[in-house]
Amino acid sequence: MTTETKSGGFLETVKTVVYALLIAGVIRTLFFQPFWIPSGSMKDTLLIGDFLFVNKMAYGYSYASCPSIYIPNFGIDIDAEDVCGMFDGDNTRLFGSEPERGDVVVFRHPVTGRDFIKRLIGLPGDKVQVREGLVYINDVPVEVTPDGTFEETAAPQGPHALRPRCANGPVGDGGVCIKQKFVETLPNGVSHSILNIGTQGSDNTPVYEVPEGHYFFMGDNRDNSSDSRVPTIANGVGFVPFENLVGRADRVMFSSAGSSMLFFWTWRGDRFFKAIQ
Repeated sequence: MTTETKSGGFLETVKTVVYALLIAGVIRTLFFQPFWIPSGSMKDTLLIGDFLFVNKMAYGYSYASCPSIYIPNFGIDIDAEDVCGMFDGDNTRLFGSEPERGDVVVFRHPVTGRDFIKRLIGLPGDKVQVREGLVYINDVPVEVTPDGTFEETAAPQGPHALRPRCANGPVGDGGVCIKQKFVETLPNGVSHSILNIGTQGSDNTPVYEVPEGHYFFMGDNRDNSSDSRVPTIANGVGFVPFENLVGRADRVMFSSAGSSMLFFWTWRGDRFFKAIQ
């Protein structure tokens, strides 16, 4: 084999890798973005270790559609604003489509820029308030019906070894952690599961008037979620601008209960390709 042949083969390999990366980048930027669920704020709709693809076509495109790459162990922190920041600031979207109340949405935190996933509760112009744990939208309480309990093992969960909070008090490793479960039905008829742990400050809030071009989000695990009930000045999420929406989460593709997806014995086969309600 000649040196010229070896050189040509190497260049073809490099070109193939570059083309593959470009195609993957276009797909991630315009169509779908992978997302791992890192915390329990959306239980039991989404569990720690669920893996899904976010549909970026659902709401059109903004600067937030550019992918962020954050791998702290390798010192990699490339933010969408670093690449597409020139499109930030006007709170508009290309081919924009309004989200619907009840959508499960991935969005960029208004201050930190990190990706969050929550449920859309309040639309522009709405007045949202929580009273004794019940959500009121424009002074009308949402419909809530008891749905038994949600049970899980009291043990560290996921790569960050997060421990679940339990309604039945502190539970030792291996014990049964219980939360009250309800079905909440929003004004547009969307029904979904929510969890309750106990009485706490976020069960009673002021009235939030959602500004035009912004949205109000809450986690389904209501007592274990940093969301729009807490303003950004208090390290919460606050109102989220339209341009900060990344996309809609429609389906869980894969799920693992362990600290690594490689631990096949921790895979949750019953959650593969599960539709998100």
